[in-house]
Amino acid sequence: MSLENSKTENSDEHKAKSFFDVYGPEARADIVFNKPEANSTLNLQDVQGLVTWVLADGFMPSWVFIKNKPLIPKVVMLYVPGLNASLYLSQSKVLKGFKECCGVPRPVLALSCVSDGNQTIDALLTCKSKRKRKAAEHISRKIIQSSEQGAEAPNKETPSFIDLKKNIPFPITYYTLTDKELEENGYCYEQPEFLSTLPAPSGTPPHEVLALDCEMCITREGFELTRVTIVDVTGQVILDKLVKPSNDIVDYNTRYSGITCQMLEDVTTTLKDIQEEFLKLVHKETILVGHSLENDLLALKISHSLVIDTAVLYKHPRGTYKAALRVLSSRFLGREIQDSGNGHDSVEDAKATLELALLKIINGKVQNFASGAISGIPVDPHLHSADEGPDFGIPPSQQLLRRKLLSVLSDYGKGSSMVDNISTVRRYGAELSNTIPVSSDDEALSKAIKEVRNEKVQFVWTQFAELYAYLRKQADDSERLNKKLAEMIALLTCEEQSNNRKSIKFDVTPELKDILSRMNRRVKSIYANLPLNAMLIICTGHGDTAIVQRVRKILSEQTDSSMSREKVVKVLEELQAQAEVGLCFVGVRH
Repeated sequence: MSLENSKTENSDEHKAKSFFDVYGPEARADIVFNKPEANSTLNLQDVQGLVTWVLADGFMPSWVFIKNKPLIPKVVMLYVPGLNASLYLSQSKVLKGFKECCGVPRPVLALSCVSDGNQTIDALLTCKSKRKRKAAEHISRKIIQSSEQGAEAPNKETPSFIDLKKNIPFPITYYTLTDKELEENGYCYEQPEFLSTLPAPSGTPPHEVLALDCEMCITREGFELTRVTIVDVTGQVILDKLVKPSNDIVDYNTRYSGITCQMLEDVTTTLKDIQEEFLKLVHKETILVGHSLENDLLALKISHSLVIDTAVLYKHPRGTYKAALRVLSSRFLGREIQDSGNGHDSVEDAKATLELALLKIINGKVQNFASGAISGIPVDPHLHSADEGPDFGIPPSQQLLRRKLLSVLSDYGKGSSMVDNISTVRRYGAELSNTIPVSSDDEALSKAIKEVRNEKVQFVWTQFAELYAYLRKQADDSERLNKKLAEMIALLTCEEQSNNRKSIKFDVTPELKDILSRMNRRVKSIYANLPLNAMLIICTGHGDTAIVQRVRKILSEQTDSSMSREKVVKVLEELQAQAEVGLCFVGVRH
């Protein structure tokens, strides 16, 4: 242990003793909820603000008073997605441990149901702070200028990618697709005819970031690869080759691909040849940037999981839609692409995706696209945007970036541990925090308890995901969903006729009751292992957004004509209203 660390620990022990000297050996920390103001509702930032108030130099919350705050040695935040007020109240006996440990919950206004779970976690685990990005912007301008120079030799004054990474608010891996996003966006894995990227050979530093774009023609077997382009992080082209399809071409698709019969006339490079070249450049550790990159990898017949997809990064306001690359380029790069009339240019497209990704990486996450509703589908009134992107047009003095909560706590000398799935751990773990990936709630419980007992850790985050996984499974079952929608429509119709308006009740199956019972036992176990005066915060974030998103998709695709659209919209309004009221429980161990 260094002398400096020893001094810090001795200082902390001295402070703790001083606190007990002031408050007395029998003193206890406690919480008192302030009476809520009329029409006031907590939000996720209020919940996070409680953590920074207790452990860092945050603002004193208006909704709760912390008695003897310096006596609190640790804060544990438990995220339980899927548990809304309606489900909790209907199953309060099964979940009685929540009230025993933390008292009566406060309602929390969740994010829009259009949001995914990552955005809810993002609101809890990132903090707003003043933007300091002049250095990053200077570096980014030079990199983009280098990109615009084409395939010329790189300028010696062009800064390295290492310089860029020193000035960004989040690590680049924060913007890569999660396993769930890869699955939802059609990225293929474990296909028998696919090759997988491999770890870089020992002693060979891999390219950290590369941008890819491919062009395809139509053969009698469907779309096949005809051109592959890869550019490095400075915009220099490191691979650009035409490929001869293995089947006869029936449509060169020239207006999109830019490929003509003459271009492929003397080409002998096969798919196998280009795969070999590709795998020499792109390794398992390489972050691959592209727009709807699942199509390019499908044409290449290659599996790669470390991906930044600008079609996902810049979300369309209509949820399931994706913005075209030319639209993003025009709006955010101020450059028109794909407008020559001769088809797309893969070099031009690859550079555009690279620059769009760099803008996000350098500028962090703030608002961009304006919100838009799908006709007839209710939209959350407090949703201002379905995406977060570069904050162009806002004066620098007013611009805020988001820092990781664990990094902020580290600045104040607080140790942190994150116990969650590997995607969340990778995104939100700070450099000096303990990051512990887990794959089940039972594993999360055992690992979290270990960190709760660790005296060097002052903040512990974990998630119990079993409930929301169950809700997602229920929503994905089309037959069960249609039956549930029919029952809800019938219930709402009866209530309208009797003028007796009630909210839709949860259908509590034996399986769901078992899940809630296990959750209750886990919460009590965490509380029982807390040290004296430690704080436990349980935040549900949102209710059953899985069914909301599924019903929205049904309405947008208009796939089922057997049910009245108007009545389905009313059901959706009710489901959405329920899902957007989460809960916050706060307790102190006595």
